[in-house]
Amino acid sequence: MISDEKIFAANILAIDDNILNLQILKKILSNAGFINITTTTDPTQALGLYKEIRPDLILLDLNMPKMDGFAIMLQLTVLNPDDYLPLLILTGEDESIRYKALQSGAKDFLHKPYEHLDVLLKSRNIIEVRLLYNQIKNHNASLEDQVNDRIKEIRDTRLEAIQRLAVAAELRDSGTGKHIYRMSRYCQLLARAVGYSKEQGELVLTTAPLHDIGKIAIPDRILLKPAKLEPHEFEIVKTHTTLGAKMLSGSDSVFLKMAETIALTHHEKWDGKGYPYGIRGEDIPLIGRICAVADVFDALSSIRPYKPAWTFEKTMAEILYLKGTHFDPKLVEAFEDISKAVKEIHDQR
Repeated sequence: MISDEKIFAANILAIDDNILNLQILKKILSNAGFINITTTTDPTQALGLYKEIRPDLILLDLNMPKMDGFAIMLQLTVLNPDDYLPLLILTGEDESIRYKALQSGAKDFLHKPYEHLDVLLKSRNIIEVRLLYNQIKNHNASLEDQVNDRIKEIRDTRLEAIQRLAVAAELRDSGTGKHIYRMSRYCQLLARAVGYSKEQGELVLTTAPLHDIGKIAIPDRILLKPAKLEPHEFEIVKTHTTLGAKMLSGSDSVFLKMAETIALTHHEKWDGKGYPYGIRGEDIPLIGRICAVADVFDALSSIRPYKPAWTFEKTMAEILYLKGTHFDPKLVEAFEDISKAVKEIHDQR
């Protein structure tokens, strides 16, 4: 139930071009204990006053110059199509007009001349319903927020677990885990540069770290070998693409589907000489082509057991050199366009 204190503190808006009618209504309501009463004789002010005070009761005359009560009800309905409009109509009109008013959103009527008890009972009833409606609406919104917070917590926890697994795989290779941070940032920048939305860019940022998850299954004697790999050893390393995709497969999650595609295709080359399947050109998924550029750029500019780190300038020159063979030419051009932002990430070592 709603307390008397809240009911008497409710905001009331009365609209009638007849000043005497407004004075009578205000006196009846004030004497009963209502304290927040706003009145106007200008119907064109109705919408502005509604927005300003958000009334819990609207006393509305139907027959007014400039704008009648039906026009005001239409404005309020358009403004709040899903809201409970606490409309108490002031009318001496015939029955057909009252039916029209009900169809337009009116909740009840006060007949002129006003009866003291009628004004108070109907006003209180509508205010109480309005306050209960708001109470339920706020409660539902609170429950929805709690559910959304819980969903986000579950999603974030799942994401963190997967990304920690990605870091674990990376630590076996680089020893720091910073490669996946830089590489995923490069992927996000490049994806946004070629038309991905902000939300899609965020998805790329969170899935790209899983590109080498399959390396968990590669023996240390091969993965950490401080010398050039033998041909048969390199063939084993290549399997990290299919192994990673297998680890991530079988889910309906948009996140895991993108991660699976990245793991499988980030070593494919534009000219068809990549692995694991040797697909070429635009047959390679765009996200795989994006990650190929970012992955090679960071690999070349980072220390590895078998090589020193290249300078930013030398690495960028190599990316440009591999345009049209290893990499999608349009992606290389886009990567060059964002080179300033790329360098900022590169220098954060």
